[in-house]
Amino acid sequence: MVKTALDNFPRPPCAELLGWRLLDARPEEGWIKLGFEGKPEFCNPAGFIQGGMLSAMLDDTMGPAVLVMSEGRLYTTTISMTVNFLSPAKPGPIIGEATVTQLGKTIAFVEAKLTAADGTLLATASATERLLEAARVVR
Repeated sequence: MVKTALDNFPRPPCAELLGWRLLDARPEEGWIKLGFEGKPEFCNPAGFIQGGMLSAMLDDTMGPAVLVMSEGRLYTTTISMTVNFLSPAKPGPIIGEATVTQLGKTIAFVEAKLTAADGTLLATASATERLLEAARVVR
């Protein structure tokens, strides 16, 4: 496993709820791969994971991509995020990947996708992120 700035970063309760775990990262490329657990309690009445939970997974993939690329210097708050739901997500393992497409001085642009364990593309997202100094905002 590659060492990243996430190794010493506090994991928020929402990440724990989602089953967040680092699988791989290429900090120099602004790329990160995470695992999530699509829990049955995340499901809608049809038995699929509710879109808001998938959106949370996407958001919790894109922010860490910036943190890893900046070697822990930059924390993000999401300004806007567009999500496209492509396939129904069943309970089980979900893989999130994100890439920082542009890192500016105050704003970052990030793209992400979620896939099921069988490789089915579940959702994609793009986000605009405000950049903050991590040392000033992270407790």
